[in-house]
Order: sequence, then C-alpha cells, then structure tokens
Amino acid sequence: MASKEAIASTQADDGNSVVVNGNLEYVYEKGGNEAIPSYQEASGAPVEQQSPLGYNVRWVTAAMLNIGMIIGTGVFSTPAVILQNVGSVGFAMIFWVLGFLVSAAGLVVYLELASYFPSRSGSEVVYLEQAYPRPKYFLPITFAVQSVILSFSSGNSIVLAQYLFQVADSEPTAWKLKGVAVAGYTVAVLLLSFNTKLSLYLVNVISVIKIITLVFISITGFVVLGGYTSVPDPKANFRNSFEGTTNSAYGITNALVKVMFAYQGYANAFNVVNEVKKPIKTLRMSAGISLLTVAVLYILCNIAYFAAVPKEQLKNSQQTAASLLFKAVFNSRRASRGLSFLITLSAFGNLVAVLVGQSRMIRECARQGVIPFPQFWVSTRPFGTPLGPYFLKWFVTVIMIVAPPAGDAFNFLVDLQSYPAAVCNASLTVGVFLIRHQRKNIGAPKTEFRGWNVVLIFSLLINIYLLAMPWYPPKSGSTGGDVSFWYATYCVVGIGILVICALYYYAWIYLLPKLGGYQIRQEVVELEDGATTHRLRKVPNDQLSLWDREHDVSGRARHRSGRGPEMTLSWSQPIKRSNLYCRIMQPSSSEARGPVFHSTDLNTLLYHIFRHPSPAAQWLGAARGSTLQMVGLSLSIPSSWHRYRALGIVPAPNSI
Repeated sequence: MASKEAIASTQADDGNSVVVNGNLEYVYEKGGNEAIPSYQEASGAPVEQQSPLGYNVRWVTAAMLNIGMIIGTGVFSTPAVILQNVGSVGFAMIFWVLGFLVSAAGLVVYLELASYFPSRSGSEVVYLEQAYPRPKYFLPITFAVQSVILSFSSGNSIVLAQYLFQVADSEPTAWKLKGVAVAGYTVAVLLLSFNTKLSLYLVNVISVIKIITLVFISITGFVVLGGYTSVPDPKANFRNSFEGTTNSAYGITNALVKVMFAYQGYANAFNVVNEVKKPIKTLRMSAGISLLTVAVLYILCNIAYFAAVPKEQLKNSQQTAASLLFKAVFNSRRASRGLSFLITLSAFGNLVAVLVGQSRMIRECARQGVIPFPQFWVSTRPFGTPLGPYFLKWFVTVIMIVAPPAGDAFNFLVDLQSYPAAVCNASLTVGVFLIRHQRKNIGAPKTEFRGWNVVLIFSLLINIYLLAMPWYPPKSGSTGGDVSFWYATYCVVGIGILVICALYYYAWIYLLPKLGGYQIRQEVVELEDGATTHRLRKVPNDQLSLWDREHDVSGRARHRSGRGPEMTLSWSQPIKRSNLYCRIMQPSSSEARGPVFHSTDLNTLLYHIFRHPSPAAQWLGAARGSTLQMVGLSLSIPSSWHRYRALGIVPAPNSI
C-alpha cells in the first residue's frame, strides 16, 4: 500500500502515469523488448521505446556474453597465485567453489535489479541511479566519472601481446609488447564497430572455442589421474590435501580477490538487457547456465593442474598453471605454443565481450545526461553500433598501455580498478533493499524475480569483507603487497576518486548554478536513429516556472491541446488540514478511475495536478477561460467541463 504522504496518479488507458513519493517522482514506462512495464524514478534516463541497437541477443548469446567475459586469462594464471596465498591444495579447491557461490549470490542481486528495470541496458549504471536517486544526479555523475577514468582494458591487452610473442617464440622489448597490445585492442574495436550482429556472432564463436579449450584441459586431467601419462604420481597432491593451510588473513583475502577476478563477468549480459526479448525469463536461464558451466570447468581444470604438477613447483613457478600442465603431459614445444595460441584467443575473446558490455554501460551513462555531448555517445549512426563508447574505450586503453611503465605503476593501476568496483558491488546489494522499500511505498506490483534475503545478506557480507580487508597489512609489512610502496595506496586513491566526483557534482549542480543564477533541468532528446537521451540544460531562474509548465517530470516537452490559456486558480481561504487528496472521476461511472493525487499541502497538490503529463491533467490545464473557486473545503467545477464529472479536494477521512 502506498504511504499517506505519497502523491499518486494512475492513467488507466495508456499505461502512462506518475507516482510521487515525497520528493521522488516515478514514471511508468515500457520498452519494446516485451518486458513487463515498470516504474522508474523520473531523473533516470528515459526508457527507449525501440532499441536502436536492435534485439539480437537471444539466450545463447546472453550466455556467451557472460562466458566470454568470465573466461579470460584468470583460469590459466590465478590457480598458482591462489595456492601461494592459501598454502594447500584442498583449501585452494574450496576457494574455487566459494567463488562460484559468491558469484551466484551476486547473480541473484543482478536478476532482481534487472526485474525492476527490464527495459534499461547498462546494469550498474541503471541500478545505482534508481537505488540512490537523491541527491539528484549524484550517483550517475560519480559512476560516469569513475567508469570513464577506469574503463581501460590494458591488462588483458598486454597479456594478449605476451602470449602472441610466445606463439611466435620471440622475446619482445617493452615497446614492442606495448605496440602489439595496442594493435590487438585496435583490431578488437574495429571488428565490433561496423555491425552489431557481427560483434555478437564473434562473441559466440570465440566463447565456444574457450569452452572447448577448458573441456580439453579437463579431459587431460582425467587422463592423467587414470595413469595414462608419464606423470609419476598423479594423486600425490590430493593426499593430505589440507597440509600447509595458511592462517594469514591477508593471504585469504588476496586469494578471494583473485578467485573473484577469475569469475568476473558473470553479469555481463545485464549490460544489454534492452536488446533481449523477454529479458528476465531469458537471463534467468542463460546467466545461471553460463555461471554453472564455467564453475564446473574451472574446478575440473584445477583438478587437472594439481594432478599433473607437483604442489611446490606450481607455487614457485613463474609460468601459468596451464603451461606447466602441458609441459608435464605432452613435453612438447609445439604443444606449449598451441596452448599459448588458445590463451591468446581467450584473452582476445575477453576483450571483445568486455567491449560489448562496457560500451552499453558508457552509452547509458551518456543517456543520463551527465557526460558532455550526450548525443555523440548515445547515437548509433552510421552503422547501428555505439561508436562513441567504442572510441572512448579504445582511447583510454591505449593511454593506459603506452603511458605507465611496467612494474609498480602498471600493477597499481590494475589494483585501482578493484576498490571502486567493490564499493559499487556493496552499494548494489544495499540498493536491492532500498528499491524494495521504494516500490512498497508507491504500491508498485511484484516483478518477475525476487531473491531470497539470506542470499542477499550473504552477498552483502562478502562485499563488506572485500571492502574492509584490503586495509589489513600483509605479513611482510606495509610494503609487502604487489607494489614496492604502501600496500593500500590504491584503496586511498580509489576513495579519493569518489571524493573528487562528489566535489565535481557539488560544483556543477549547486555552486555554479547559484553563482550563475540558473538551475539544472533535464530534457528528453530523441535522435534520428531512434535513440533517446537526457540532456541537462541550464535554465535561468526567471524561466523556471515556464520550463516546468512546458515539460513533464521526465523532461519531455508537453503537447498542448490548443484549446485556450491555462486556467486560473483562486481560493477564498487557506486550508490547513493535513493529508488532502484529489480525485478526477470519469463521467460514465461513480467509481474513481482517473488520476488520484495525495498531499499534505494544497499548493503542492494543485502543482502536481497541473504539472502531471496525463491527458486528464493536460486537458484541465488547457480548459478555455475556466476558473476554480475554493469554497470552504471543496472546489466547484463548471458544468461545461463535460469530460470529467467532478473534481473535489477535501480532507482525508482520518483528518476530519
């Protein structure tokens, strides 16, 4: 049930309505992807009635988008690091299961959030915008700034280049490595730039090859365990498998971070929700299948590594676990080069899947109006692809490949991405409970998916742990991390970025408007390709009332009926009673089927009646030469208003 303080309106015929709860205004919108219509706070980017990127994402592609981003280089490189941190084979295997459980809990969070906004792409952009709508534009600006600054994919680009040189059996210089990394990323961007269907097809093909690679490694592990190779004792690591388990909090935390890095990408398909028909039904199936498939393959691959490679060799080697496996089983240089090629392809596929997902995320940031020149970033012309976000990703990634030297600077920048991401994940989980509360207040209907509270609490606790533990010093002291300076520097800088975003927000939205005599208002802009975006406009203070009359709560220009000037309002005495309400009734029935408004203040009530974008309110606002006269506690209406029989403003029963 809606709260008594809420101002609510409902339009039965066209499904377009606004619900006001305190200072929040919710619009009821529907996209073209066959999703259930839903309420969203009006300051958010408008729902695109028809996706300019098309509806080419079926359940298989949605699954492959997740798999393509999850399976990068993590499963080949992190097993040794995790073993080093936890100390024992048994505990390392538990962490791969734990990574699956944490990811599954996170997936539940994303599914519930997507069910609230099933026609908006961009995942976190949308969910943070709607969970924390006030202060207005604060979360969109903060997320947009950190997304742009930290949107680089330099790490996987350099890994791609390293394995390409291994395939070529060549030792590169630092600048050759950077050059090949830039070339590899440029190829990925160009392949996606000219056709959306081609980009999704490429994701599907490479993801299938990744699955086949992990299946091959898994089968190799079973062959080793069966004693059909030259490995002398394939079961040695599984005897006393928990021997050497660490009690270091730093080691355990680092292992959890590394395993979550390997699972990162399980929610990539949520970035393309508005390109999916019946998205919640589709994603509930595809996301679950993709995560379970990868988890099973990850566990089987780790069993293969531990079967073929002695524990101490795996802990101390600088090579990837997969390389050690192939060397132990095949002992062939050609086989090692073949593996390097497969890892190269896996890294390239990760770049492609990340580009597809993050381009939609950046585009959604622009649709909120918080990035300068939003039309450029939102447009899909001329090829029906998000060229602006692709270019931005390419530009930032190239800078981060070329500028920082190898070693401390590179490791620091990679770590820097992780802490704002952890803040985001924790905020998303809290956001689920906030949105539930908001929807309860406005009486919104149930959605297609709702997660169990115990799962959400588990996800929240893990995220809080990941936020707190990076501050815990390693055993080797304050400089014992993966950089030579203070181990938690990246945490401080990450928080510093968020603080800078807050200062920028205050200056842009409050300080400069106060000094300049204007306020920020949002305007809905429709582009020629069908894309829809917000644009934030500077409206002088003396023009605010005119702007608000001519635009609805979302920022769309009102369409006047042309039947005369707006009505004038007058009343003979002030109304001080609380919780007033207004009901517009249809002429054919005694039941109230039109808009219903509630307020504790008469002026607020009248303001929302005539600002409301519904046809009823617009008709009232355009009635020719009409005057409302306040008589006691009611409003009289001229009989010439034939479309609506009665409009009354009286105290609610509990305040009489």
